[in-house]
Amino acid sequence: MEKKTAWWEKLGKPQYGGELNIRLNRKIVNLDPYFGYHLTQIHTAWMEKMFVDDWTLDPAIYDYSGNQPPYKWIKGHLAESWEFADPHTFVVHLRKGIHYQDIPPANGREFIADDIVFHFHRAYGIGSGFTTPSPARADHVSLKELESVTAADKYTVVFKWRAPNRALILDALMDVVTSLCIENPEAVRKWGDVRDWHHAVGTGPWILKDFSSEVSAALVRNPNYWGHDERYPENKLPYIDKLNLRIIPDQEQTMAEMRAGRIDVADQISPLLAQEMKKTNPEILQLTLHQTATTIDPRNDRPPFNDIRVRKAMQLAVDLKGLAKNYYHGAVDPTPSTLTSRHMTGWGYPYAEWPQDLKDEYAYNPALARQLLTEAGYPHGFKTNIIADTAGDMKLLDIIKSYFAAVGIDMEIRPMESTEWIAYVLNGHKHDQLAQRPVSPFGHAFEPIRQLSRLHTGYSSNYLMVNDPVFDAFQPKAVAAASETEVKQILRDANERIARQHYSISLLHPMQYSLYQPWLKGYHGQFGSVCSAASSPQLLFFYPARFWIDNDLKKKMGH
Repeated sequence: MEKKTAWWEKLGKPQYGGELNIRLNRKIVNLDPYFGYHLTQIHTAWMEKMFVDDWTLDPAIYDYSGNQPPYKWIKGHLAESWEFADPHTFVVHLRKGIHYQDIPPANGREFIADDIVFHFHRAYGIGSGFTTPSPARADHVSLKELESVTAADKYTVVFKWRAPNRALILDALMDVVTSLCIENPEAVRKWGDVRDWHHAVGTGPWILKDFSSEVSAALVRNPNYWGHDERYPENKLPYIDKLNLRIIPDQEQTMAEMRAGRIDVADQISPLLAQEMKKTNPEILQLTLHQTATTIDPRNDRPPFNDIRVRKAMQLAVDLKGLAKNYYHGAVDPTPSTLTSRHMTGWGYPYAEWPQDLKDEYAYNPALARQLLTEAGYPHGFKTNIIADTAGDMKLLDIIKSYFAAVGIDMEIRPMESTEWIAYVLNGHKHDQLAQRPVSPFGHAFEPIRQLSRLHTGYSSNYLMVNDPVFDAFQPKAVAAASETEVKQILRDANERIARQHYSISLLHPMQYSLYQPWLKGYHGQFGSVCSAASSPQLLFFYPARFWIDNDLKKKMGH
């Protein structure tokens, strides 16, 4: 019988050696998973998770171009197998023979179940001397549901949960956040935390050799790495000798570096620049990746935005169809978005299902916008400001400013570098009016329970300051749901609530572009693999360990 050729054979034969140059678009400010995942992180280079994406999955089935793959496409990494012993108990069996890097204080010792226990005790504040949960877990719905984490033996970890909700448990253990990366206990005990780059140690494929928060980072292959390529099990990883991470916030400069061959791959490229690159440098390859919706996010707890008439007026002032046609040149769906990504088929509240009265609230109607502002007590409009993450689309904001001005809203644009934006708006909630960033709270493909956290009262990332008991009720209903059908209905109702309450002003759901050199092999758009920090703050170095450089092709092309 003829042997079937695996789909990845068309990508070519992996090669060892060479360097990979990755562009980041903001400075790196956190190297310890305990301190959260909203800030740019690179610790997935030397720390690893129990679960990762299925590297052998045919992209025709799922291409990992979204920000959260369904859990059915997740496979074990540090974990070898797992099962529900009962509805409250999740048991994980770890791989044997995994060792920490041969760096003090780990010194190459074997990775065991106690290390997983330490991580979750520290993250949730439930043991090993830890009482304060990680900021990344402090308002996660799983915090109050995780009862205990224990080691049954050297390679078996037992998680006990109060709520017998499979979706909640899988979300807490398998989601994409890099706060789930497992740190080295000896390092934490020795230094208190592992934020200093000199304290970088883990089980991962890369060793951090040089670091500058605002300029670059250099990583070399871990010669004793335990991992093998799932597609070519005989091949030890990583293939590439060195990773160079270069921080280049400006997209125009990024394009120049790509043309010169000094950058191998860059994500979060605007549609306009991607189109320009296709004309000038067709040899540079492009991929479209799903991103979150683009929105203008008001503080719903302060005037004038605590009046729904004002929020409706702002939406009516924006010509979505005009934006899709004239700004995005027809490459973007002209319909608005709510909480759930339209790419998450079968979930949410698709625009096609909206009744006409709701569609009318999102149609371009400046006359009705002015009428609503008058009814709300602003017949002459008002002045406002927007704190804008400079990693976002600043040209788009200029267009929105003109739309608002046409109905009497004078919006001052206040740009802020990404890291400062996160501290000021996302974490600090210090903004007093509007905010905007590349990663909107809307249009995510996360699992439902994570989505329902986004605008929950008191949730740290709820910088829109939504406080709605009706919306808050959806999350506990989803946790208690007995079937996927029931969860789908809950998420659908939550999306309708958001659409009708106009918590945010929708500016469509564009794609982002990934540009990469033809000599980078094995890459086909895996989200987060080489991401700019603004699109997703997690660099998943699980992927680059499996990429390779065709050095002959690179030399042939003059680089």
